[in-house]
Amino acid sequence: MPRKVRQLEADLARAGFIKRGGKGSHRNWVHPRTGSVVTVCGKSGDDAPRYLEKQLKLALKSYENDDTK
Repeated sequence: MPRKVRQLEADLARAGFIKRGGKGSHRNWVHPRTGSVVTVCGKSGDDAPRYLEKQLKLALKSYENDDTK
């Protein structure tokens, strides 16, 4: 069962990303140190698309790699 969009946003907030706003149902999350941007689309109760899960995983991995330096 796919995770919900609200769960992805909670993971981003825990990792230190800041919600920058967006247009319509899109929200942009930016990390202040790395500058990586993740755009989340859909309502918070919708199922998260697979590509968004992958994008989140890559963003968190780059954050962790940058954090260890």
